[in-house]
Amino acid sequence: MTRSVIWDMDGVLADSGKAHFAAWQALFDEMGLTMTWQQFADTFGMSNIPILRVCLGDDRPLAEMQAMAARKEALFREIMPEYVTVLPGVTEWLEYANIKGYRQVVASSGEMANIAAVVNALGIGNHFQAIVSGAFMPKSKPDPAIFLYAAAAAGATPDECIVIEDGIVGVEAAVCANMRSIGVTTTHPAEKLSKATIVLNRLSDRSPELLDQLLDN
Repeated sequence: MTRSVIWDMDGVLADSGKAHFAAWQALFDEMGLTMTWQQFADTFGMSNIPILRVCLGDDRPLAEMQAMAARKEALFREIMPEYVTVLPGVTEWLEYANIKGYRQVVASSGEMANIAAVVNALGIGNHFQAIVSGAFMPKSKPDPAIFLYAAAAAGATPDECIVIEDGIVGVEAAVCANMRSIGVTTTHPAEKLSKATIVLNRLSDRSPELLDQLLDN
């Protein structure tokens, strides 16, 4: 068996929500618009173009939205070092999974440049066999494509994988991929993540041996 742990990044590995929200606010401010916290929370975990369509509608040209998305990511990379930290329990879980020989993959809706910047800033890059970006995939979470790509990158089948997610759409994507999942309530309350196999307030609440228990079932 090729047991694998698929990690979402924002809100799971990294406490980066404030940085993303600040970047969106800066982008919208440049356009003379406003993004509310509720809009941000409702779309967190989706890739940029779907977020822009939710907030601005579908009538803007794709090229214009792509330019907005690129600007938002540039703003995020400028802001990120001031805000982003490793979430509680993450380092222990990463190290345990490596000791157990589990393959580990980051699967984030963010652009690859952002994922790499955050992973490098946190000093956790050597724990992963692969990084998968969903930024330019045809469909965003809750479509399962990003997790299926991550499983393929690890050389694992869906039943050999466990997804760790904080997003509603991410948990739904794991279900659609036929993968077990741990929902972490960094961004949403437990009831919103009820489709996950198990829900934790934070990874530090449980021993990483939970991975063995879930992958053995």
